Amino acid sequence: MLWTSLNRFLDTLRPRRQAVVLLADALLIVLAWHTTYLFRLGVERWLHERPSYDGSVLLCVIAVYSVVSWALGVPRASWRYTGFHDITRLAWVCLGAGLASAVVVLMAQLVEIPRAVLALHPVFTLVMLSLGRMTIRMLSEQSRARRFGGQPGTQRALVLGAGAAAKLLIAGIQHRGWTVVGLLDDDVSKQGSRIAGLTVWGGLERLKEPGTLDDVTHLVLAMPSATQEQRQRAIDLATDTGLPVVTVPSADELREGRSRIDRVRDIEPEDLLGREPVKLDESAVSSLISGQTVLVTGAGGSIGSELCRQIARFGPSRLVLFELSEFALYQIEQDLGEHFPHLPLVRLVGDVKDLDALRRAMAAHQPDLVFHAAAYKHVPLMEDDNAWIALRNNTLGTFRVAQAAAEHGVKRFVLISTDKAVNPTNVMGATKRAAEMVVSHWAAQAPGTRFMAVRFGNVLGSSGSVIPKFKEQIARGGPVTVTHPEITRYFMTIPEAAQLVLQAAALAETGQVFVMDMGKSVKIADLARQLIHLSGHTEAEIPIVFSGLRPGEKLYEELLADADTTLPTPHPRLRLAQLRGELPPDWIGRLLTLADDEAAATPAVLRARLHALVPEYAPR
Repeated sequence: MLWTSLNRFLDTLRPRRQAVVLLADALLIVLAWHTTYLFRLGVERWLHERPSYDGSVLLCVIAVYSVVSWALGVPRASWRYTGFHDITRLAWVCLGAGLASAVVVLMAQLVEIPRAVLALHPVFTLVMLSLGRMTIRMLSEQSRARRFGGQPGTQRALVLGAGAAAKLLIAGIQHRGWTVVGLLDDDVSKQGSRIAGLTVWGGLERLKEPGTLDDVTHLVLAMPSATQEQRQRAIDLATDTGLPVVTVPSADELREGRSRIDRVRDIEPEDLLGREPVKLDESAVSSLISGQTVLVTGAGGSIGSELCRQIARFGPSRLVLFELSEFALYQIEQDLGEHFPHLPLVRLVGDVKDLDALRRAMAAHQPDLVFHAAAYKHVPLMEDDNAWIALRNNTLGTFRVAQAAAEHGVKRFVLISTDKAVNPTNVMGATKRAAEMVVSHWAAQAPGTRFMAVRFGNVLGSSGSVIPKFKEQIARGGPVTVTHPEITRYFMTIPEAAQLVLQAAALAETGQVFVMDMGKSVKIADLARQLIHLSGHTEAEIPIVFSGLRPGEKLYEELLADADTTLPTPHPRLRLAQLRGELPPDWIGRLLTLADDEAAATPAVLRARLHALVPEYAPR
C-alpha cells in the first residue's frame, strides 16, 4: 500500500524527473558532507564545531556535482533500473566533481575546510548516491514480486546457468514481470551459492528430480558462452521436461550488438545444430573487399541480403544492390542504412536476364567483385509450369551476369550454388548445375576474371525454408506436416553461409567450385519433434503428419557428384571440388537456344532438353 502510494506520487513528478533527481542527489550530497565531517571529527567535536563551516562552501560543492552529473547524463537514468553501468557512471561523477570542488574551495579560500573532508567527501557521496538508487530498485522489485508473484498468469522461470549472463538476465526479466525461482548449474563451485539473491539449487540433472519444477512455468537457458555440446545437453534435458524453453541471445548476437542479454527468445533451430561458429581469415577477406566496389545480385533475398551485411563489415568503397523486387530492395537498403550509415549504396531495380541493364550497371559503377545470388530455389514450384522460367532465371541469368562481368573487367565473379546441383532429380537442381557449367565456360573464355562457385545446402530462416512453416503450424495448434519420416537435409545458418562464401571468394582460383562443410545431416521429422517439445507441447497435442515426397524431391541431399573428388583448402570448413569433363563445343549454343525457345515451356520438353545439357540430371 505504501509503495503503491509512493509510486503514484512519483508518477506525478515524472514530467520533471530530471530536476527531481538533481534535487534528491543534492540532499544526498549534503548528507554525505555531514557524514564526512562526523567521520573526520567524531561525534563530540562535530556537535560543537558544526556551525563553524560556511554553508556557501557546501552550495559551491553541490553546484559542481550537479553540473558534472548533468554533463554525464546521470539524471536521465531511472533509479528503478539501476545497474553496474549506472554505479560506474556515478563513480566518474564523484571523482571528477570531487577533484573540481576541492580545487575551487582551496583556491577561493572562503573558509578553512579540513583537507581530509575534501578528500573523503567524494567517497561518502558515491556511497550515498548508490545506496539511494539501490534502495529504490530493491523496493521496486519487491513491489513487483508482490504484484505478480501470486497471479496465475505469472511467468515463473528456472534459469539454467549461473554465470555472468544469468546475473544480468535475472535483473532484466524481473523488470518485465517475470519471477525467477532459482538457478541450476553443473559447476560444483557455484552450487549452493547465491546469484542476484537467488540460490543455485544444483546441477542440470536436478531437472529430472521430482519437485524441482513445482510452480515453474518456463525454463531459461542462460549459457551464451558454453560449448555446443554443453548447450545441446542443456536443451535436451530442458526439452524432456515438457515446459516451454527460452534462451538468452548467443555470444555472436551479443558481440555484434544484435540483441541484449535480457531479451530472451525461443530456441531457434540453429541452436540445435551443434555447430561451432565460423572462424574467418578476416585479413584475407578484408584485403579482398576493403576499398573495392562490390555488386550483389538478388541483394534483397535471404542469402543476398546477408551477403550485403557481411560485405559491409569489411569496408567496401561502394556496394551496388541489384534486385528485381522493389520491396526487397527497399528492405535491405533500410537495414544497411541503419547499421552502416556511412557506406555508399547504389540501389538498382533490375532483372539478371536483362543483359543491357547489367551492362549499364557495370559500365556506370565498375564493380571489382560480383556475387551472384539471384535465383529461384523452391523445388516444387519450379518443377512443372515454372520449369522454363527456372531455366531462364537460374541458368540464363547466370550466363548474362557472367558475360557482363567478363566484358567490364570484374576481378572476381562468385556464383551462389546449391547441393541440389549434385546428381539433380529436379529442375531447380539441374538449372543450378547448368549455372555451374556456365561458370566453367566463362572461366575458360575470360582469363581476366576469376570465376568460381560456392555450393551449400539448406539455409535456416531463408525464404521458403521449412522451419518458419513448422513454427506457423505449431502456433496454429498443428498438425506439423513432414513429407517423409526418413527425409534428411543439411542445414546451416544464413550468417554462416554468407561468411563462408566470402572466405571462398578470398581463396579461389578461376573455374573452381567450393563445397561447404555442412556438418551432419538432420532428419526433418526429428527437427519437427524438437520444435514441438520446445514450444511446451507433446506430439499428442500437436501431431506430425507425413504428406509424401513432392515432385522432384530427394530423401537426402548430396554435396558432391559421384564422379567428383575434393581437395582440402586452407580453411577447415571449405573443400575444393575437382569437377571432371569439359563442355561440348556447342553446349552454350544449345543452352541459349533452349532459354529463348518458348516452345520448350512445356515441362516434358524442357526436362528432356535439360537432360541433354546436364547428363547427370535424372528427373523423377
